[in-house]
Amino acid sequence: MVHQPNRDGVARKGRGATYAPHNRFAPTTSEPVDDGWWQEEAPTSLATEVREEHTRSALAWNSSPDLPFDRSINPYRGCEHGCIYCYARPSHAYWDLSPGLDFETKLIARTGLLERLRDELCRPGYQCRPINLAGNTDAYQPLEARYATTRAILELLLECRHPVTLVTKGGLILRDLDLLRALAKQRLVRVMVSLTSLDTELKRTLEPRAASPSARLRVIRTLAEAGIPVGALVSPVIPGLTDHELERLLKAAADAGATTAGWMLLRLPREVAPLFEAWLVEHYPERAGKVMSLIRQCRGGADYDPRFGTRMRGEGVFAELLEQRFHKACRRVGLNDPAAMASQPLDTSAFRPPRAQGDLFE
Repeated sequence: MVHQPNRDGVARKGRGATYAPHNRFAPTTSEPVDDGWWQEEAPTSLATEVREEHTRSALAWNSSPDLPFDRSINPYRGCEHGCIYCYARPSHAYWDLSPGLDFETKLIARTGLLERLRDELCRPGYQCRPINLAGNTDAYQPLEARYATTRAILELLLECRHPVTLVTKGGLILRDLDLLRALAKQRLVRVMVSLTSLDTELKRTLEPRAASPSARLRVIRTLAEAGIPVGALVSPVIPGLTDHELERLLKAAADAGATTAGWMLLRLPREVAPLFEAWLVEHYPERAGKVMSLIRQCRGGADYDPRFGTRMRGEGVFAELLEQRFHKACRRVGLNDPAAMASQPLDTSAFRPPRAQGDLFE
């Protein structure tokens, strides 16, 4: 039996979360009750609000053994894509906002980011390694069309010949094809396009404001034709809901021109678990029990297991089967060829600080 969390709303047009869970850092809580007084019904759609935050530091550092990078930049807090499964949702509580509807409707644009990044790249002792853009929320979410912070960062990294990796499910990345092509010519960029499902109806509620499956495949095809190293990240794989598409997603990515691929099991940290479960009950009530049961089988009986080494892949028979299917499918369609991957390392040797002394004499 599936437990249905308490909710203060239902599915809203263009939004993933069905309610706004309590901010765990708030000292008080409130709960709506029917006191008999007439009140207007809650709107069926919610507008996006944006506030600006002056940035104190640009690079976010991590020492996680599960991640292929140790530094990242996140131009925006929250994400209008509204993916219900997003592991970054709990971080919104740090800004006194709900990880539910607030995460996708009350966004924060970081200002002064370019200046801080310049300063940090010029610090004595800075060691050049690839920067991941972005590690928490999507750098090419709709807000980027207004602020163009991601493009400005790419311009700076090209200027100082600093390698960068990108993971996105946004079609807006094609706006920056000129910069990505220039970076690729110097072996300074690698792009991973996130693929979750080829089912447009499922995508509509699972990732309401992200690019369509066909648009993401078009991004892969366009980047590949431009000579930009591009791969597919099949993430998250949702047991009982999207796992049957694993092989088809990898084949579609390879046919579009991807040369590498990765996968991750659905992660449900903190508030994401009840949010996802409420979404299941709302949109796929007949599958909710099976999906949550399979997830818990991969997580030692819990909704989530945060341990390094297992949080990205899970464990148990079902998780092992997914791993085997992934590798078998990659071999069949020609993804992750060891020789090809070895020939495409990012170049860290050409980096120069953006305000290096030598610039004065050029």
